[in-house]
Amino acid sequence: MSYDAGKYDVAVIGAGHAGIEAALASARLGCRTVIFTINMDAVGNCPCNPSIGGTAKGHLVREVDALGGEMGKTADECTLQSRMLNLGKGPAVHSLRAQIDRNKYARVMKHKLEQCENLVMRQAEVIDIERDGENWLLTTRLGAVYTCRAVVLATGTFLGGRIFVGEVSYAGGPDGMFPATELAGSLKELGISLRRFKTGTPARVLRSSIDFTDLEVQKGDEPVTPFSFDAEMPPKNSAVCYVSWTNDRTKQVILDNIHRSPLYAGMIEGVGPRYCPSIEDKIMRFSEKPRHQLFIEPCGAETEEMYLQGMSSSLPEEVQIAFYRTIKGLEHVEIMRNAYAIEYDCCDPLQLNATLEFRDYPGLYGAGQFNGSSGYEEAAAQGFVAGANAALKVLNRDRAGSYIGTLIDDLITKGVTDPYRMMTSRSEYRLVLRQDNADERLTPIGRELGLIDDRRWAKFEKKQAQKEAEMKRAEKTVFSPTDALNEVLVSCETSPVTTGVRLSELLRRPQVTYADLTPIDTERPNYPREIFESVETALKYEGYIKRQLQDIAEMRRLEKKLLPKEINYAEISGLRLEAQEKLNRVRPENVGQAGRISGVSPADISVLLIWHTMRISDVRYI
Repeated sequence: MSYDAGKYDVAVIGAGHAGIEAALASARLGCRTVIFTINMDAVGNCPCNPSIGGTAKGHLVREVDALGGEMGKTADECTLQSRMLNLGKGPAVHSLRAQIDRNKYARVMKHKLEQCENLVMRQAEVIDIERDGENWLLTTRLGAVYTCRAVVLATGTFLGGRIFVGEVSYAGGPDGMFPATELAGSLKELGISLRRFKTGTPARVLRSSIDFTDLEVQKGDEPVTPFSFDAEMPPKNSAVCYVSWTNDRTKQVILDNIHRSPLYAGMIEGVGPRYCPSIEDKIMRFSEKPRHQLFIEPCGAETEEMYLQGMSSSLPEEVQIAFYRTIKGLEHVEIMRNAYAIEYDCCDPLQLNATLEFRDYPGLYGAGQFNGSSGYEEAAAQGFVAGANAALKVLNRDRAGSYIGTLIDDLITKGVTDPYRMMTSRSEYRLVLRQDNADERLTPIGRELGLIDDRRWAKFEKKQAQKEAEMKRAEKTVFSPTDALNEVLVSCETSPVTTGVRLSELLRRPQVTYADLTPIDTERPNYPREIFESVETALKYEGYIKRQLQDIAEMRRLEKKLLPKEINYAEISGLRLEAQEKLNRVRPENVGQAGRISGVSPADISVLLIWHTMRISDVRYI
């Protein structure tokens, strides 16, 4: 028996990182929204690792925050240790990463959902989805039928989830949760193409069973940089992490039991993440390496569980115990939660358009691991875009505007053959898309959407005014060639000056920073640290940034050349056969997107441009 459970504007299936951002964006934009989770205690769970951010991932978190999302704020509230990665490299690849209290993070996120106006939470398993005119009907296992205008699928690793530990395999979700067992069948009946992917997680171990005596200590950075541009106070470091290494004995235990790994025994059909392999996969793929690094990280402030970053596995439990105990510091380790692999269903993202809506199913959106990506941060970014578009259908940023745009453009244009992970190298415009200027790029968009309130907008405008004023001051301020100035320059290993020199000219020197010039720059205003960091970056990389902006302008010129949806590329003479097949499969929205499809050459794009020009001329003539 079934019953009418009511009507909603937007329904979100899944309350992980994608579902949370989708539901909050939709509800905050005024839509009556319902979010479903199989277990209400698993809202905002972090089953893969107790951290937020990392290389390129930190960019995504700050971009979501700049648009008005929630992940950055909650991560700041739950930070145990914060570090800025890649400080030895240029600012384009600086990325924030924070160890978080995973239980607190889940509690805080759940409470934010509970308090959100227009948002209803339901613990229920959705087992069927069907089209009903312009609406969607969602049926739960208990027979409730919800009528919705739009639906966001954010199922994470629950959809058809299956756990693997050695020879043991069973239906299950992450962290011992129930899987979603019937929804995948309903989606297939609808006509959506699904595939199987796989991911995994390391064991959680008891802190008191670890010998920290000879382990390398990894402390957080000071001062701490928050994820959120709206943070009143930066978070504090309250915990440390530790570093250890595998050895020949670890390798031997794994090799002796590799036949018991479901990955190598042929039990797992799903494709695993390329950039986050299990320890047995590392041993097999990189056999020449004598050791592999692992990080021992806290799971929370009020738990004794420690996380072994870099040591995911699907080997049998007794083998896990054996190889973990070969590692320095873990000789007597006690496993609290064993490592496992999980296989799940996800869609082929080539079925989506740039709003993350299914091209053939209006009102149906995908987000997060359901779209073939990996990682909390990638999920949150897609969730925000899907939720905002389900509410308004307005957010369609190109890859030159944000890492979020790059992520989505890669998914819908290039597709995925394994779980997609964001990296700075994926963006050709990364010097423009830095994490420090995410608010400058995206907060005006969040304001336009209605997700940035007056208080935060005033704060943003004040920051921008301070930056503009400091840029002008740097260009106008001139220092005389004093002994004190030259002493500073020589100490920075750069040439002294014999004539007056502008502050901006000094900061353009690679060796010189604002901090170095503090004794000389006595008229410096009392601005926040990030103002000076932003100005210094803009000055040092001014020429490169201008060049990238020119590239962006050219890309956007091509993206204005729209391609009709009904076009059959096989009918365009001059296109190679491979290009015809790829273009017909992906259905790019414009010439710029077509140029990023694997298998479409520059010569093919030239043909498309000629065809586009002739078509426009024909239309004008008619």
